[in-house]
Amino acid sequence: MADRPYNRGTMTKTLTPAAKVLANPAAAMITLEDVELTLPSAAGPVHILRGLDLTIDRGETVSVVGPSGSGKSSMMMIIAGLERATVGVVTIGGTRFDGLDEDSLARFRRDSVGIVFQDFHLVPTMTALENVAIPLEFAGRNDAFDRAAACLESVGLGHRLTHYPGQLSGCEQQRTALARAFAAGPDLLLADEPTGNLDGETGQQIIDLLFGLQAEHGTTLLLITHDPQLADRCARKVKLLDGLIVDHGVAPAPAAASAAASAAAQAALP
Repeated sequence: MADRPYNRGTMTKTLTPAAKVLANPAAAMITLEDVELTLPSAAGPVHILRGLDLTIDRGETVSVVGPSGSGKSSMMMIIAGLERATVGVVTIGGTRFDGLDEDSLARFRRDSVGIVFQDFHLVPTMTALENVAIPLEFAGRNDAFDRAAACLESVGLGHRLTHYPGQLSGCEQQRTALARAFAAGPDLLLADEPTGNLDGETGQQIIDLLFGLQAEHGTTLLLITHDPQLADRCARKVKLLDGLIVDHGVAPAPAAASAAASAAAQAALP
């Protein structure tokens, strides 16, 4: 992709007509009903998830904790539409996934879901600007590069637009991944161990930025982590064990949740 001119802007929400039809503002953001995931193996079926029931309201921040192999990442993959539940009903933003084919799932994910991984998942042959712009171009946005530049500026990388991932530090790569995840104004952000490849200080910077962006945009956040302190930053903590939810957590009172969101936004300011 060639470098393109850009103008500063703000990260505003724009839904495609299809997303507007699918979205149901009155619904919970995430609803899992008796969700199971069973995968085949040479030794027989492996039961990864065993009847999950979970509801997460719009705008909530929820951490998912549990030992390795408990099913946390598998649950996230199902919520993202990247893995099909073997049994049960998955409803995200009022849209039931069992009625969507793969192309429809991809469009819904493009318009409504942002994902941040531990390993950044940036394209090494593309600049930071191109990495953030590419999903916007897939969505048919004429302002893809302008918006990508604005998003990178919002995470403190306005001076790194033309740098490639290999020229960026780990913190800068994850900031780029955050800019990409928020670029389309998602209703739901899924983060899987977003600080797993970062040291303590840079990891804290990313978390402050993540919660600041979440509070600013009112995005629902589902965060997978092994870090108890990071899990406690969320308003609610869900615990998984052996493919089952053993603790749904307790959501705080609205006033407490609002205060926590405000504090997170302030912490992210330079």
